Amino acid sequence: MGKIPSSFRSLTSTQLIKKPTAPPPSPPPPRNPQTRTPTKPPPQTTTTPPSRNPFKSPNLSSAKSLFNSIASTSKTPLDLKFHNSVLQSYASIASVDDTVNLFNHILKFQPQFSPEPSTFNILLTHACRSPDSPLSNVHRVLNLMVNSGVPPNNVTTDIAARSLCESDRISDAKKLVIEISEKHSPPDMFTYNYLLKQLCRHESLNAVYEFRDKMKESFNVKPDLVSYTILIDHVCNSKNLREAMKLVSDLGTDGFKPDCFVYNTIMKGFCTLSKGSEAVGVFKKMKEDGVEPDRITYNTLIFGLSKSGRVEEAKKYLEVMDEAGYEPDVVAYTAIMNGMCRKGASLGALSLLEEMEERGCAPNDCTYNTLLYGLCKARLMEKGMEFYEMMRSKGLKLESYAYATLVRGLVRGGKVAEAYEVFDYAVGSKSLSDVSAYSTLETTLKWLKKAKGQGLAD
Repeated sequence: MGKIPSSFRSLTSTQLIKKPTAPPPSPPPPRNPQTRTPTKPPPQTTTTPPSRNPFKSPNLSSAKSLFNSIASTSKTPLDLKFHNSVLQSYASIASVDDTVNLFNHILKFQPQFSPEPSTFNILLTHACRSPDSPLSNVHRVLNLMVNSGVPPNNVTTDIAARSLCESDRISDAKKLVIEISEKHSPPDMFTYNYLLKQLCRHESLNAVYEFRDKMKESFNVKPDLVSYTILIDHVCNSKNLREAMKLVSDLGTDGFKPDCFVYNTIMKGFCTLSKGSEAVGVFKKMKEDGVEPDRITYNTLIFGLSKSGRVEEAKKYLEVMDEAGYEPDVVAYTAIMNGMCRKGASLGALSLLEEMEERGCAPNDCTYNTLLYGLCKARLMEKGMEFYEMMRSKGLKLESYAYATLVRGLVRGGKVAEAYEVFDYAVGSKSLSDVSAYSTLETTLKWLKKAKGQGLAD
């Protein structure tokens, strides 16, 4: 029994790798490729193949016996990596209480073992992520750290906050961050902004502001530009544009200058509500403040104007975009086509497609589906079917809105057989699920039957 099991040798101590924050959601214009919430670079780790857990059961006595047997017969010194691996393996199947008891047993059986922050991180992560684990278990681990001469620091706060949030314990994460700030040290801005974003997703705006004010007044942790962007994006997504403008004012009061990302976020909010005039106002203010628009700015503005029915104005911004050094792309063109189709100008949208292709800009699936939808909505079914056949020859998928409009147009025109053919293609190309595709067809056929009964259809 003198050899250390390979299960222990191959395991490494738990390291928290921060996941990159996904960029904020936006309307059809593409998302900003620059991530707004910076993350700490993840530690370098070595990937090892998964190993079988040496602990057969969560029984604490058995775990102690196995550890004692290995420790007393090992011919090599047991280092920190080994002890961390033991705790990591046992924590994966045992309760928080038993894992802490095994830790205490290791300290007693191996007096020379000196736990480091990585050791406590294993216990802390387990206490935060275990189902139905009370916050008292987290406090227990924090007290162990203090008593062992390893006081909690920024890394501790970050691991606890992220682990609790990943377990949907947002409120507990907020409480714990405040407690650690009071007793030890406040979080760094990475952790602060991570938690702020989680609070925006799960709690009321008042609760978010209470946390912001508490951290600012009690621990001098003030929002930075990233923090304001998170808040502005949140209120814009909630369609609270007045609050967004107030936050921009607060941002300036705190000494920050709104950047392109901030303006794009607010513009996106107005465009989502089809408020083209307000979006143009944001664009003008942006220019007045000396902030140069980027491609996202122009695409968002063009989308917003097109959505609000101001297609001609949107076309003018294609020229402005080009003059600014951003050649109009498929996103901009498709947005205008969508606006034209909404107004019934689907033939004009087809002409814009030709112009787009002449300029070397290739259409995408969204472009084709937009035009198919527009043609069918305008009841230009002959051209719509020609366009559909072209899409079919290219193997393009049908979006649900285009498929539904095409099927309805065919059925209402008495072309039920063609509607079934479109159904077969939608299912065969995996554009839609069988259920979704058939549901649309069935609903339309029921309408036809009812219309015939009322003498409204042949």
